[in-house]
Amino acid sequence: MSGWHPSHQSRWFAVLCGERLCAKPVAVSLLDRPYVLARDGAGRAFALEDRCPHRHAPLSQGTCRDGGLACPYHGWRFDAEGRLREIPGLPAGGALPQVRVRSAAVREHDGLIWLRADGRDEGELPAMVRRNPPGSRRFLWQTQWRAHVVDAIENFLDPLHTHWIHPGLVRRGGARQPTTARFAPSAEGFAVDYIGQAQQSGLLYRLFESPRESERALFDAPGSAQIEYRYRNGGAVRISLHFAPHDAATTSVFATLHVENRWAPAWLVRALVWPLLKRVNDQDARMLALQSDNLRRFGAVRGASTQLDLVRPWVEAFWRDGAPPADAAAKDVALML
Repeated sequence: MSGWHPSHQSRWFAVLCGERLCAKPVAVSLLDRPYVLARDGAGRAFALEDRCPHRHAPLSQGTCRDGGLACPYHGWRFDAEGRLREIPGLPAGGALPQVRVRSAAVREHDGLIWLRADGRDEGELPAMVRRNPPGSRRFLWQTQWRAHVVDAIENFLDPLHTHWIHPGLVRRGGARQPTTARFAPSAEGFAVDYIGQAQQSGLLYRLFESPRESERALFDAPGSAQIEYRYRNGGAVRISLHFAPHDAATTSVFATLHVENRWAPAWLVRALVWPLLKRVNDQDARMLALQSDNLRRFGAVRGASTQLDLVRPWVEAFWRDGAPPADAAAKDVALML
């Protein structure tokens, strides 16, 4: 799958952890278009196309000055809306040319900077982002996977690879249990409830969890996915990944961990949980890179699927057509998980 449906220009994507945007501009890329992020005089983030209209130098190599962004080549300065405000060397009273840099809409929420490419500050961020209570975040991290965004999303939401790619860490192949996956699609995503697995067989569960009340995988289009565990003692843990494609071969991934009603201080998560989650990430990233390389070797080929591949058709159709598949329907699927 290549190219991007026009509707994705009007959707919000996470593009940077907010703590990474300080005094210097930062280059990011979304849907094959380069942007520069910077902060204005009040500390608000803004985004411009990463190209000065004068001689096309990258603005991300420039400097933040007087609430705007100055080009590294001749110092042309643009404000947060992309309007030209200054040309060094222009005589007093000289008229500025009517040029500007294309801007994108930006929002900052719960540690992440979100970008909407069409420049319109409209619509809501994904529902799963807005649902997290203030103060519940314990962890925030960003990385990059060498994979198409559809393959990246499917990897995170697919539990059946975990016995093979993360053996003993997430699940053990010899400890599979009968499970029902209840798939429920909607106009903007889907939920998959895994019924019949109150415990998980891997090390992560044994070290950090307790008997579960429910396990749910969620997808909010276009690129936000979450695995939510609710526990019998009233607690909840939500692992969320937000995906933003640089291009057809590379995807930025932003990971958050939110915890409710469980003792899990941030320092403990960083010291004990993070090293294991990082190992899971590295194992997934390696397999996705192998998959991506092999797809390039063999060209445009379709993969074989079974009833166990619940999430791929919905995600693939949305990224291809900008809408859910017309035949999406709720269903229960039996599997050994």
